[in-house]
Amino acid sequence: MISEPSCPLCRRPDIYGIDCAEKIYYRCRRCRLVFLDARFYLEPAAEKAVYDWHENRADDAGYRSFLSRSLQEIVQRRPPPAAGLDFGCGPGPVLMAMAREEGYEMAAYDKFYADDPGVFLRKYDFITCTEVVEHLRDPVGELDRLWTLLKPRGLLVVQTKRVLDDVRFKSWFYRRDPTHISFFAPDSFEWLAERWGAKLAFPQGDVAVLVKGA
Repeated sequence: MISEPSCPLCRRPDIYGIDCAEKIYYRCRRCRLVFLDARFYLEPAAEKAVYDWHENRADDAGYRSFLSRSLQEIVQRRPPPAAGLDFGCGPGPVLMAMAREEGYEMAAYDKFYADDPGVFLRKYDFITCTEVVEHLRDPVGELDRLWTLLKPRGLLVVQTKRVLDDVRFKSWFYRRDPTHISFFAPDSFEWLAERWGAKLAFPQGDVAVLVKGA
């Protein structure tokens, strides 16, 4: 018999299953994160193959508009000059280019496309994660690491679609991407804010902003 796992965000074992026929997910009763059973994770090569199909180009107006939802939160809250990191930039670091156009100093990291561990040796005024956290196998480990890289009053801007109730989750298009394994609820971000002593805002439907204390 295979035992149920603990929540990969809050680490609590208080979870229940959501049977979606072809896959098994769990929901945490504490932080409300929904996560995929690890038996259904893709191997790294198969995961990268999915990302290789993404066509995220700097000259795509629609994609730039999509990313601007995160960037505008930076511009409004931390005008340039300031230094930032785009975590999980993907095959085309478009947000980094957009931020530089606005006058920011910007670095980028991606485990498949820009694997430069040197970015974790610096401190930043802001960090962006656009369509990244839903891919994380160890969300609390990764996000804790990013939080330590922020300067006082720094911003962590997370753009991801927030999870629905259990019934709608089963037919949700967002979960059907095979690389999506962790789905955040508002409660999930509230748990992080409490953990870090951060201020939390939801300025847009798929954007969360966490502000570090002084």
